[in-house]
Amino acid sequence: MSPEPQKIRTITVPTAELYEALQPLPAGISAAVWDFDGDPDGIEYADIDAVVAPYTGGKAWQESLVRVPNLKLLQAQTTGYDGLPELVGESTAVASAAGVHAAATAELALGLILASLRGIDAAVRDQLRANWNPQRYPGLADRRVLLVGVGGIGREIAARLEPFEVELTRVGSTARDDDAGHVHGVAELPVLAAEAEVLVVITPLNEKTRHLVDAKVLAALPDGALVVNVARGPVVDTAALTKEVTSGRLRAALDVVDPEPLPADHPLWNCTNAIITPHNGGNSGAFTPRIQGFLRRQVQRLADGREPVNLVQAGPWKQSRDAD
Repeated sequence: MSPEPQKIRTITVPTAELYEALQPLPAGISAAVWDFDGDPDGIEYADIDAVVAPYTGGKAWQESLVRVPNLKLLQAQTTGYDGLPELVGESTAVASAAGVHAAATAELALGLILASLRGIDAAVRDQLRANWNPQRYPGLADRRVLLVGVGGIGREIAARLEPFEVELTRVGSTARDDDAGHVHGVAELPVLAAEAEVLVVITPLNEKTRHLVDAKVLAALPDGALVVNVARGPVVDTAALTKEVTSGRLRAALDVVDPEPLPADHPLWNCTNAIITPHNGGNSGAFTPRIQGFLRRQVQRLADGREPVNLVQAGPWKQSRDAD
């Protein structure tokens, strides 16, 4: 006999804007606004089944989750979910917002690559000094690009790189072939790095990927290579990267760092061969309509008694998966 479908009757969202975007709600589902500063609007904590986490706001909101004794689902608004499974425990499901940020993060990755390889950052600094300073920069065409991460955002980055006539090599958790060709395994990373002119990192942060790009991988990169991180800061060893960048051997374009933000006196801030953006990857005008559409679809699935999409921890849906 198949397990009974999980019943999600009440979900909270952190803003009135998201609440309005969910209207009209499917039959059998109610919603309330809970911004984590006070109590949820009009409902008791014991009646909450699902919570949508805030998009930003540090970690203070996480302490509020202990007030929800019957939490079945924690829904992130981000692609990354590091720390969330540990926060709620195995009995609660955790779902990411994978797909919502893919286009925006991919376009920022491409922007960082182009800005560095065409010297746009240097031109902006020269502009502030009214300094006309023509230079020949490497450019992106014909570059050997090593893309570490072949998930949704990785696929979007690969698609955007294709018109630029690069030589693309992809790396995933394991070696395999897919519709786009061969994917190398992470064990090959140091060898592959030796031929890469641009290293792009877009892999989730977990125990296996923390410091995946370490001193060994960075040392294998040729002189002048560009390291682009749009994943999570700790995927790259900050100390090792800082050593390579401050020496002038490598360049970097970083949307994420470790720690985040970097201390004001961190040497990377003053490196002219580094570009640092403040974790803007998915934070574009596309975010609002895409997260609203995603949450509407997710809530409809919950109302239908179906498993949520993007589960990274099954929680109460584990029984259904085991039965299948």
